[in-house]
Amino acid sequence: MRTVVIGPNPEVEAIIARRHALGVDRYDEVWEGEYHMTPGPSGPHALLDHALALFLGPRAGAAGLIGTSAFNLGQANDYRVPDGGYHREAPTGTWVPTAAVVVEIVSPDDETYEKFGFYARRAEELIVVDPTKRTVECYVSDGQHLVTSSGSTLLGVSAREIAQALPWP
Repeated sequence: MRTVVIGPNPEVEAIIARRHALGVDRYDEVWEGEYHMTPGPSGPHALLDHALALFLGPRAGAAGLIGTSAFNLGQANDYRVPDGGYHREAPTGTWVPTAAVVVEIVSPDDETYEKFGFYARRAEELIVVDPTKRTVECYVSDGQHLVTSSGSTLLGVSAREIAQALPWP
């Protein structure tokens, strides 16, 4: 379900403040000042995320990249929270302006594909895992757009190899 509230709204601001106070806003995002409330991952999503990190981690280490779980990619008033990432330097602070590789696992009703333009400007590569379709898609950024690729050049692995290594739900 999509809900749009135009203009200042104390009730919505109270909901956002409550989510923050309870710590359930971990995956919420801000798109050019527009607040997106997103739930945390489901159990199967989290298991797939962990397996993916275990598989990609050694490849990232061999490439001199540093892996993270979900993080705030962008800046305070414009950021997304991918499921994971690989970085050329250890991220510091709340906002990470760029990443070498961004990882997204598709969830029901999520906005993974709507984030492509944002990711193209801030990441060198994107890996999209779709548990429902049991597919892995890889993309390379040209700075403005994401172009389909057969795998991750930075991690030295094909989309097919990633898909075969995952314990699909």
